[in-house]
Amino acid sequence: MNQVGKMQSSLLVLLLCCCLSGSQANRVYVHPFHLFATDNVTCETLQSQTSKPLETLPVSLLDIDVLTPDSREQSKGDAQRQNITERTAVLAGLLNSLGLRVYQALSSKQHSTNTLFSPVNTYGSLITFYLGASKKTARLFQLLLGLNRHTDREDCVSLVDGHKVLKTLQSINSVVGNGSKDEVTTQVWAFTRQNVQLSEEFLQGTQDFSDASFIRSVDFSKPQEAEQLLNSFVEKTSQGTVKNIFKDLNSSVDLLFISSFNFQGLSLTAFQPEETTLQEFHVDDTTTVMVPLMTHRGRFHYLKDKLRRCTVVKLSLSKRSYMLLVLPHEGANLHDIESKLRADVMSAWHQSLQEGLLELSLPKFSMSSETDLNELLTNMDPVVEAQLLGSQAEFSQLSNTKPFTIDKAINKVLFKMSEEGAKPLHKIQEVGAPLKVSINRPFFFSVIDGDSNAILILGKITNPML
Repeated sequence: MNQVGKMQSSLLVLLLCCCLSGSQANRVYVHPFHLFATDNVTCETLQSQTSKPLETLPVSLLDIDVLTPDSREQSKGDAQRQNITERTAVLAGLLNSLGLRVYQALSSKQHSTNTLFSPVNTYGSLITFYLGASKKTARLFQLLLGLNRHTDREDCVSLVDGHKVLKTLQSINSVVGNGSKDEVTTQVWAFTRQNVQLSEEFLQGTQDFSDASFIRSVDFSKPQEAEQLLNSFVEKTSQGTVKNIFKDLNSSVDLLFISSFNFQGLSLTAFQPEETTLQEFHVDDTTTVMVPLMTHRGRFHYLKDKLRRCTVVKLSLSKRSYMLLVLPHEGANLHDIESKLRADVMSAWHQSLQEGLLELSLPKFSMSSETDLNELLTNMDPVVEAQLLGSQAEFSQLSNTKPFTIDKAINKVLFKMSEEGAKPLHKIQEVGAPLKVSINRPFFFSVIDGDSNAILILGKITNPML
């Protein structure tokens, strides 16, 4: 309980900052719990059994020739759309604050390599697991995710509706990709051993969270054969974007879980092909590589942050989303800037941007990453990992088999930005000389939904050639 108390104390400070920075002027603050709580919620004793029997469904055996996603019922989410704008704004504040904290832990472990992370994808995975957790573990999930009820006693928990949270996340993704030049696609795979039934709540959660889900059972008695089968199935159903995801499986697997977040952004700023040239990129004080830099001369929103010693440039990706590029000044350290990133800092950057004439040069880059959620949580705090996914986690609401564990949970993130197809801008004679901003050394970037302010992607490039 002492460890839980320490976890709760540190997270409450984090969540307070999140709520303050995520709130908007003239908007009455509503505690996140009340926006996402179940109907007629009460504080349920942690030791008591669930109030209703666990409803489970059998899982289809994996067939490599059947690649169609799981069938879906007509959405029951019309009633869920009530207060959707308020829910997206509040949820964005929570996932941004947690996402930045997780990203900092991840980036510090990848000091000299490129880093790519999706707060939306990770938050959605954790909420999906929450649907299968015991009350004791669910309480800790809510605490980490900022969805706990502060008035609850330590021996009970008031549960939020995880489906409401997942539908709100999906509404952010779907609106970003709807009618814009961006494409946002989320897929989920879950593989369980044969003759195991999974809870309807969890199965529904995988659909709430994704555009396509694939839930299958597998014979793990021959692990190497199972591994080849799973990798082939995931590669085919992801159209080749997720390859060789599983390694070193064993015969005692209960559940394997993958979520894939694919963002393809098409810059509205027309970087013309003839303006793309090979230039030097300074990886560090002693290493230089030649990379193609896209260049455009035009009006951008930007600012020079003298306090944090960096230049911030806003690059519109669509009517809904934009990218913030953060370039450390000469002699400044990217890791120092990243370590001080908070939701209120990024919000302040965006509010302080001024329009001006720039000659912006930016590397062409596409990235992908695979992140083990156990390792991710361990980087933050080994106690948190043990209680949520590791040895102390309880998933009594996930399956009819007891005990039941999540053996592996992987987040796959893919990011691609291109100037191809962007409408050329008419050349206009601008008064004055442009400020030259050449992103030719390690930099940080984020992709943000402009309506909800949700951070879709966080990343850094230390070497565009990696």
